[in-house]
Amino acid sequence: MFQLGKTIVSEDILEKEFVCNLTACKGACCIDGDSGAPLLKEETLILEKIYPIVKPFLRPEGIKAIETQGTWVTDKDNELGTPLIDNKDCAYVIFDGDTALCGIEQAYNQGLIDWKKPVSCHLYPIRVKEFSSFQAVNYDRWDICSDACSLGKELQVPVYKFVKEALIRRFGNEWYDDLEKVAEELKSQK
Repeated sequence: MFQLGKTIVSEDILEKEFVCNLTACKGACCIDGDSGAPLLKEETLILEKIYPIVKPFLRPEGIKAIETQGTWVTDKDNELGTPLIDNKDCAYVIFDGDTALCGIEQAYNQGLIDWKKPVSCHLYPIRVKEFSSFQAVNYDRWDICSDACSLGKELQVPVYKFVKEALIRRFGNEWYDDLEKVAEELKSQK
């Protein structure tokens, strides 16, 4: 672990390798798990605003879940997240064949909204945990991502490079530049 500003960062994000492999996993992270995608408080307002634009992209069961539970929920751990369909799929999940995709991201890709998706989804496999005086930035290991780890290793792409755009979105360019400096220092020490 090392500190960057007000974040405590796991060295795993520099040392482990990862590249999503949708062909292998079929987007399992969007349909497995025990809660929806974690949300920042400001993202709940964004979801409320964009829902009418995103709605046409969603499946009927996703629309029903959102219109029953709301565009966001508070989960069993009292954390903000996306609603689920029958305690499984994220309500915003759509499918291309048997591959899970994000309905929000589809609206973004078509230029209808300017918000890609929840930053927690964009950051995955990195998870950020908020504490009173700092944020913990950790690599989340999940067996459904074993193919992503293999592909990352094959392509030699560390986690932090795979999620560069999301890390900059969450913490800013300066923070990411500092992260790269730490990565280079660690690499030179080996």
